[in-house]
Amino acid sequence: MSCIFCKIIKGEIPSEKIYEDEKVICFKDINPMAPIHVLVVPKKHIADLLDAAADKEILSDINNAIVNVADILGIKDKGFRTVINTGKDSGQAVEHLHFHILAGKVFGESFG
Repeated sequence: MSCIFCKIIKGEIPSEKIYEDEKVICFKDINPMAPIHVLVVPKKHIADLLDAAADKEILSDINNAIVNVADILGIKDKGFRTVINTGKDSGQAVEHLHFHILAGKVFGESFG
């Protein structure tokens, strides 16, 4: 499989891990869009949010990982933005479900 996230999960490509458990890995984005930019990725290859519906537990596992990352990075109190891109028109560059955690600056209400 040529999926870059699968290669990171297998340890074939290095990453700066923030959190990891049996089902999810969280690491710093190599092209950050904010002072804090972490990717939350299920270890099981799931193409996007639509395909995640077939795995009833994975979204709960991802949510738990997001809570742990927010705690580890100390961003719970000030807040953070969580983004999921689904499909090419949304800007999903890697066809492996992943959530972006963005923090460290004030974002405002606009999404672009």
